[in-house]
Amino acid sequence: MKLLFVSDIHGSFYYANKAMEAFHRENADHIVLLGDELYHGPRNPLPKDYNPKETAELLNKFAHKIIAVRGNCDSEVDQMVLDFPIMADYSTVLFSGRRLFLTHGHIFNMDNMPKLSKGDVLIYGHTHVPVAEKKDGIFVINPGSVTLPKENNPNTYGVLEDDVFKIKEFDGNLFKEINF
Repeated sequence: MKLLFVSDIHGSFYYANKAMEAFHRENADHIVLLGDELYHGPRNPLPKDYNPKETAELLNKFAHKIIAVRGNCDSEVDQMVLDFPIMADYSTVLFSGRRLFLTHGHIFNMDNMPKLSKGDVLIYGHTHVPVAEKKDGIFVINPGSVTLPKENNPNTYGVLEDDVFKIKEFDGNLFKEINF
């Protein structure tokens, strides 16, 4: 199984399209959305081609392939226009014998770890900064932001296949990698 990870679209129709192109190019089985799908939030600039309505329509075409969690910019009105659930603060997926704890990052993150076993994986967004490291036996991953990267990072997404998590730029170039 191959999973594509996308965080912090923030209503950018342009970058939502780039993410779906990556989904097809990577030949992934499912898309994991780590929150902040539609609204740009008051702290962020308006993203390129900001259009939450068209972004929602695009994402809805992939609803049967999406696992999503709620970001700090997501609300009940966003859920009303999306055909897949986004209101959970976290989700867990079993993958190759390990638990993937999926969350946005505004509640659980590297500084506020959920209760996980050694070898499990915390995957979150929110900071818009890519991370791939091991902390106290737990793998900690942030695929970065597809739309509004911070700290001079490129626009990135993540791919998990076998026991390798790759953070990639939209041209397909590898940015970071971690082996489980």
